Amino acid sequence: DLTGLFTEKPQCENITFVAKVNAESLLKKPSVKWFKGKWMDLASKSGKHLQLKETYDRNTKPYATLLMLFDVCSSTDGKDDSGELDFSALLKKRSIKPAHMNTDPDVDVWNILSHAPPSEYEKIAFQHGITDLRGMLKRLKKMKKEEKKSEAFLKKLDPAYQVLKGHKIKLGVEVANEDVEVKWFKNGQEIQKSGRYIFESVGNMRYLTINHCSLADDAAYTCVIGEEKCTTELFVKEPPVTIVKNLEDQMVMKGERVELECEVSEEGANVKWEKDGVELTRDESLKYRFKKDGCKHVLIINEATKEDGGHYKVKTNGGESVAELLVQEKELEIYQSIADLTVKAKDQAVFKCEVSDENVKGTWYKNGVEVKPNARTNISHIGRIHKLTIDEVKPEDEGDYTFVPDGYAFNLSAKLNFLEVKIDFVPRQDPPKIHLDCMGRTSDSTIIVVAGNKLRLDVPITGDPAPTVIWTKGEKVITEGDGRVHVESTKGHCIFTIEGAERQDEGIYSVVVRNPAGEDTADISVKVVDVPDPPQAPKILSVGEDSCIVQWEPPLFNGGDPIIGYVVERKKLRSYRWMRLNFDPYPETTFEAKRMIEGMPYEMRVYAVNSIGMSHHSPASQPFVPVAPTSEPIGLHVEDISDTSITLKWRAPERIGAAKLEGYGVEYCKEGTDEWIPAIQGLTERPSMTIKNLTTGDKLLFRVRAYNMAGPSSPAVLAQPVTIREIMQRPKIWLPRNLRQTLIKKVGENVNVLIPFQGKPRPKVTWSKDGQPLDPSIASVRNSDFDSIFFIRKTERKHSGQYDLKVQIENVEDTAKITLQIVDLPGPPEALKIADVWGFNVALEWKQPKDNGNCEITGYTVQKADKKTMEWFTVHDHYRRTHCVVSDLIMGNEYIFRVFSINLVGLSPEPLTTKDSVFIQKSGIDYKSPTYREHDFSEAPKFTHPLVNRSIIAGYNATLSCAVRGIPKPKVTWYKNKMDISNEAKYRMLSKQGILTLEIRKPCPFDGGVYMCKAVNDKGEDVVECKLEVRQEKKEASK
Repeated sequence: DLTGLFTEKPQCENITFVAKVNAESLLKKPSVKWFKGKWMDLASKSGKHLQLKETYDRNTKPYATLLMLFDVCSSTDGKDDSGELDFSALLKKRSIKPAHMNTDPDVDVWNILSHAPPSEYEKIAFQHGITDLRGMLKRLKKMKKEEKKSEAFLKKLDPAYQVLKGHKIKLGVEVANEDVEVKWFKNGQEIQKSGRYIFESVGNMRYLTINHCSLADDAAYTCVIGEEKCTTELFVKEPPVTIVKNLEDQMVMKGERVELECEVSEEGANVKWEKDGVELTRDESLKYRFKKDGCKHVLIINEATKEDGGHYKVKTNGGESVAELLVQEKELEIYQSIADLTVKAKDQAVFKCEVSDENVKGTWYKNGVEVKPNARTNISHIGRIHKLTIDEVKPEDEGDYTFVPDGYAFNLSAKLNFLEVKIDFVPRQDPPKIHLDCMGRTSDSTIIVVAGNKLRLDVPITGDPAPTVIWTKGEKVITEGDGRVHVESTKGHCIFTIEGAERQDEGIYSVVVRNPAGEDTADISVKVVDVPDPPQAPKILSVGEDSCIVQWEPPLFNGGDPIIGYVVERKKLRSYRWMRLNFDPYPETTFEAKRMIEGMPYEMRVYAVNSIGMSHHSPASQPFVPVAPTSEPIGLHVEDISDTSITLKWRAPERIGAAKLEGYGVEYCKEGTDEWIPAIQGLTERPSMTIKNLTTGDKLLFRVRAYNMAGPSSPAVLAQPVTIREIMQRPKIWLPRNLRQTLIKKVGENVNVLIPFQGKPRPKVTWSKDGQPLDPSIASVRNSDFDSIFFIRKTERKHSGQYDLKVQIENVEDTAKITLQIVDLPGPPEALKIADVWGFNVALEWKQPKDNGNCEITGYTVQKADKKTMEWFTVHDHYRRTHCVVSDLIMGNEYIFRVFSINLVGLSPEPLTTKDSVFIQKSGIDYKSPTYREHDFSEAPKFTHPLVNRSIIAGYNATLSCAVRGIPKPKVTWYKNKMDISNEAKYRMLSKQGILTLEIRKPCPFDGGVYMCKAVNDKGEDVVECKLEVRQEKKEASK
């Protein structure tokens, strides 16, 4: 789609791509770049196969850019124009599962990337916290797919390793020579041993340990042995980024700027923004702006529209946060309208109104003509209050005055009446007169004043001589002065003033005028109106999946003016920002709030509104969580039924929701009625219930509902009514599988067997042993409606036998049998004798024991003892036969033997010991030592370290060294220019541990030449030589 300044998409015609930009609103020519893939700037690839051209007309300002490709086939096959990040040819194609958000530190991101298609790279990088994806992929491309066999390394480094930031990692190789030394390099630089880098050598293994890994350790590491090396990549993964400060709900007016702000745990971390589940990308940057300031991330919407409302989500690889944005149309509220005025000449007229938006400006009109400020007319705008003030009112100022807010299709109008009082001179005395009718009021009129405002009442009076004026409220006389309520008398009128009207100023005020000719009285009713008191704390009647119903009581005092409606606000429990849910006053005291997030705790509060204004907010409601009722329980069925009870079972609902399940409510009603009766008071937590005390023969319907914080779910109802009557059921014994075989117990153990059965009515249960009724002294039996328990506290051998269980209902029965075998330790074997003795061997024979412990003999233990020490040693254990041979006896010793019997329980308590002993006779033996062939260790001489060519300075002693090996020790001879120098006094030959040294004392230039060392023994000879250069010492130039 076209976005921003683009008016035409890139078009592909043959080998030319064209893109046009609308530049009418730009001050200079725009800068346009072409990219291949997501990263490669094609400006750096201009050349033989690629050219960029631009056209720009300053008059019409269309801007076009062209990308032309030549010889496309050859250029795309080469490496010059290929994208650096295309690894599809290098990686194996494998089907992968969609990646989910994973914070497990053991996840191998290297392995995931190496098996993922290139289109998934960015998604994997965001989910696993990879910050330098581009660098990681470059290093991935450089890795070799196949490794060559190495002579120095038995096991090389893995292609890559991964470690969490702050953790440690151990890199290890196995070398062929355990004495060899290795060097470690990081990005080509040798690593020196330190507190963070530890080198270890254990046998053939060489280890590099890196402690407290940081992002600087994310590099290529190489282990070098001589000319061979192996390389790996270490990737340091940052820990998951969590959201420290969540987004907050906002409510704005249309056209306002919106900033959704959150704070994450790491600076520079990547986040994703979503609106109603759709990701917001950079393609929409003209609509949305993304701001990053350290750990703070801000989504900015410059001018909000109605379509921008919804749920916004910010996501990191370690968490997410959701907030709701509500965008309302601007509606200007009138808090105080202008009122009609009646003023006299030279007085001041003030028209005043108050609107809800302090930024709204307006225009004043008189009889349809705009009012301009002048010496007598002043127009002011302070906050939400607009005033038109006219000083020294004249008759021509009379007319209709209108205030029109800018941008709104309505106006406020009022009339200015000019009052001209004409008093004719009468020479005689006139009684006083109060002219309330001149003010448009009668004696029954009520003057309404807003609390906090000033009330000034100018009452015209006449009378000759000038009358005296007395103002009273009840029995209290109001005097002239500077108090908040005061009166003032001037010629022709009396003035009544209330500064900052309060609620107690309300009432009936009486004015009395007197002169010698008489008196006149009038009553003026003053009513003080104010904003109402705040309502009481609202109550939450019910909650839904994303809504709730809230109710409140009207305020105790309505401010003297009827309540127009209420304004409701909500906020998340841990937030500080309240969101208004309605702009127009809501007339009812029950309100349904919607568009909430399930599982998120909220609070509600209410304002009361009358014609004067809005009250303070009420106390917040109790916190609540919007949740939906669960789905109905499933699998409701009848488990059991009798004449007076029924057992029902069911399974938990498929959907439980955000609130935990509180329990189940079970109800029943008779067929043909609608009166559902609770089976128990309250709820049951178990998915089953037995309802008792029912009337036999009744046909009842049953239903079950699941309850959570939101209330009951839809009921699960049995499809057909159930008749309360016990059903005949054939007796059946359910013998456990382990009792179908012989039950073996040791003497002294207990036997506790539970055998379930079924049958209705309750069957008769009978036990017998070996065909005879069971003796209560042998075993205890306890029966119930559904099972029978057979119990022996301490078993004896006599308890062995067959036990029969019979379950019978009238003439129908079922039987089962249990075979019990009580086993004990066996007795000792019998008739142990020594059958034969020869050499170091003794043959023994015996017979089976008389008492086998009531179970099979599984073997025998044969032991021997020397009569000198009488310490017994086991010769055979678990030996199956009744005869054996004891071997490896020591000559000259006398032995006795004993045998134990073994069965399932263990060894017999007592063994059977031989009556006679056996003496092992001594016999002569000649020992012949083996002969071995002597190994030949001799070898020919071989120089293991050669002579090295040297250049020395004359006059200073010099040495030549080499190393030789040979067996027997070779004879060494030194030569100079093939001449034997063994007897020369100038030379001294040394030999120590195979190291040969020739020392030349104070050499001169004549001593230079070719020196040779020759080693000779019986196996052969070897020669090594070098060149020696003797230089003269340079003399100083001054000499």
